[in-house]
Order: sequence, then C-alpha cells, then structure tokens
Amino acid sequence: MKSLYCITLALVAPFFIAAADKKVVAKHLQDISVTIKAQSGYQKSEGSGVLIVREIEGKKVTFVLTAAHVVDNLRSTREIVDERGSIRKVVEFKDAQIVKELVEGGRRVGEIKMDAEIIKYSDMDHAHDLALLMVRARDYGKEGATFKLGDEDNIVPIGTQLYHVGSLLGQMGANSMTTGIMSQVGRTLDKTEYDQTTVTAFPGSSGGGVYLTNGTYVGMIVRGAGEGFNLIVPIRRIQQWAKDAKISWALNPDEKAPSIKEIKKLSIEDSGFSGGKDDEKTKSSSSNVFKKFPYLIIKENTVKSD
Repeated sequence: MKSLYCITLALVAPFFIAAADKKVVAKHLQDISVTIKAQSGYQKSEGSGVLIVREIEGKKVTFVLTAAHVVDNLRSTREIVDERGSIRKVVEFKDAQIVKELVEGGRRVGEIKMDAEIIKYSDMDHAHDLALLMVRARDYGKEGATFKLGDEDNIVPIGTQLYHVGSLLGQMGANSMTTGIMSQVGRTLDKTEYDQTTVTAFPGSSGGGVYLTNGTYVGMIVRGAGEGFNLIVPIRRIQQWAKDAKISWALNPDEKAPSIKEIKKLSIEDSGFSGGKDDEKTKSSSSNVFKKFPYLIIKENTVKSD
C-alpha cells in the first residue's frame, strides 16, 4: 500500500508543478502585455505591444515593442526651409498611448495610461513593420519580455506549442491569451520572411507577442487571413533589425543601453529602401501580395465629431 502511495505521489507531483509553472508564465505574459492606442485627427487604431524594461542612468526605463502599422497614423510630414534656404521634408511622430489593464480578484478594476514616444520606426511597405517606443514616465514597467536570441538559425521548429497574448478586438479584449503551434517557417511575401502560426488572433492582435510555453518571446503577430492562419515577424528578423538599427540593447539585457540623451538622438525612421526608380514598383508589388492576407491585425475606428 505504501509503495502504491509513493507511485501515485510521483505521478501527481509533476502535474502540480507543471500547473504552477503555467500559472507563473501566464501572469508574466499578462504583466508585460499592453494595448497601444494611436489617434490622429479622426483616425484611431488599437493594437498590442510588449514591455521591455532596462536600467538606464539609475532608473528603470520602459520600452514597448510593436508593429509599425499600429502607430503609422501618428506619422506626419511637413516642409521646412533650412539655414541654406533649401526646402526639406521633416518626418514627425505624435505620441502613442500605452494602456495597461488592472485586474484583481478575477475582476477588472481599472487601467493605467501613459504616453510613449516613438524612437524607432521601420515601415510596413518597404521595411520590417516594427517600431520601438519609449514610455515617458520612468519606473512604469515592473518586468519585461525575455527574447529568444541566437544566431541566424534561430528558428522555432514546426509543431512547437506557442502562446499569444494581445489586445484581441482592441482594448475590450486586452491581455487575451490564446494557444497554437508553429505551423510553418520561412513564408516569403514580396521577399519578406514570416513564420506562420495557428495561435488565435483578431483585429487588435497586431504587435502582440508570440511565446514559447516557458514565456520566451519568439515573434510578433502582424498579419492574418483567418483565425488559425496568422503570420509573425520571427525573432531572427527582429534581432537583425535591432542590430542594423543599433538598438540590440533593447532585446539583450547584457548589452549596455545608451543614455536617454543618446537614445533621443537616434534616427527614428528606417525606410528600408534607397529612393531609386524601382521604389514605386516595389510598393505596388507589396500591395498586391498583401491582398492575399486581408487584414493587418489592428482595430481601426473613425472618431466621430460632436
């Protein structure tokens, strides 16, 4: 009888450990996931983002990784006359709003809103469709994402179980958690590489993280053609973008982050093209390819005037 008890305990104990681990991972992913609201004029969009926390100049500074198309309506251009009398076009970005849901005792009890400036933007049509934001308030995020970093072969195998946490249907679905698998890797659309997953996503999911079951970040939801057919920017692409943009410190906590002053001096926009005569052809090709994937997974509204 005693040996039977020992066998039963041995079988049950791993179950409780696994259940506890899942609870810890789920809470962590809830804590690092936010809704991003971008409103400019009468256009308003809502998407998802993931918090990154770095120690800079003795303070915790919070960054948010998201998709560029979530915040692209905050982009504007204007012409100025420089000191030489030449006309130049200046690109500017308004602040996005970061919204963090607060839940206690199984009930929503409120939210925290913060402004965030865009410090890196790689556009959807010609580049990576990635953006890095910096929350203006210090000590906002308590914990941030852990990224799966590696070499060029940093590929998540097909069949791997995955989680997605994002703002499905916008703020009303903030911090929704779904599951799925990596269903294919290396999909190429107009020479741009994506991985494919079955995690459930809806408008509002764009910019949200996709994770291994231990909570490690492996990609970002950006496009979909159905609930079970969604495309992510894989971590290997995000890592390469960060390296090229000189912001690898945002992904790797072992790399020293620059000062706030140096961060603010970074060139914000990465167009991804040289401005040659093939640009219009590239843009047209990109638009045609993406018609096969009918939604950028953001929630868009038109703000009504009184």
